Amino acid sequence: MKKLTELLKQKSLTIAVAESCTGGNLSALLTSESGASTYFDRGFITYSNQAKIELLGVKKSTLKMHGAVSEQTALEMVRGVIKNASADIGVSITGIAGPTSDDTNKPVGMVCFGFCIYGECTTTTQRFGGDRYEVVEQSVAFVVSVLQKQL
Repeated sequence: MKKLTELLKQKSLTIAVAESCTGGNLSALLTSESGASTYFDRGFITYSNQAKIELLGVKKSTLKMHGAVSEQTALEMVRGVIKNASADIGVSITGIAGPTSDDTNKPVGMVCFGFCIYGECTTTTQRFGGDRYEVVEQSVAFVVSVLQKQL
């Protein structure tokens, strides 16, 4: 984590995030370092579909067609972050932490991510094992790893 925060500071970059299944854990980690106000713009905790719609502009049709846990939703979430924040980098996380799945039959541990870095937005899906806490922890660690490599 220290490496990521140092990169953000060195490059004078700011970050904003939208979290669903991680419930603010990424934001908490990013703001745990002294001087976080120099690189952390804001975090949206959009656990419900309604929050995703209202705060990030995720389309109801996207949620209906693909579900909350999908790369399409992650992409709309991260685009909403960039649109509504004053940040250089945007991240979104939406997934199923468990212990049970939602009503879509998607597996527990499936987490979709959106990244907007240097103006380019991408998505990816990962599958993590373990209990709810471990899925959340691995999701946050994945974001940190991706950002450290991309920056």
